[in-house]
Amino acid sequence: MRVTRAVLCAAAVLALAGCGSGGDTKAVPPTATGSLESLAAEVKCKPNMQTDADTIRQAICTNTDGKFILATFSTDRGQREWINDAKDYGGYYLVGRKWVAVGDDGVVKALRGTLGGDVEIGTNHAGHASHSGHGG
Repeated sequence: MRVTRAVLCAAAVLALAGCGSGGDTKAVPPTATGSLESLAAEVKCKPNMQTDADTIRQAICTNTDGKFILATFSTDRGQREWINDAKDYGGYYLVGRKWVAVGDDGVVKALRGTLGGDVEIGTNHAGHASHSGHGG
């Protein structure tokens, strides 16, 4: 049992080290909470609403860091299902409790400095093709 627990702990440490922020030593603030409008106000963007339904509210936002999608969800399950489906398209996801911000790597890192949250990375289906298409 001890060996299994040690192996699991070692794997967790390696996984966390591999998912680090590339040497950034900035402290991540506590994860923000609130409505789509309050989250948008924290990152200084005026949301351009795209979806305003009972289960999801989604807007396009632009601030000095760039353009991103901001979405809030009525349930944790709805949020997780949305993220799991969206990650098939690649991208970077900043995930908080019942909200997500989606943008490029730099935008998501900048937003994390204000909103906190956890970064998740989508599947990059184009990665292999782009490397083979460029002659060395």
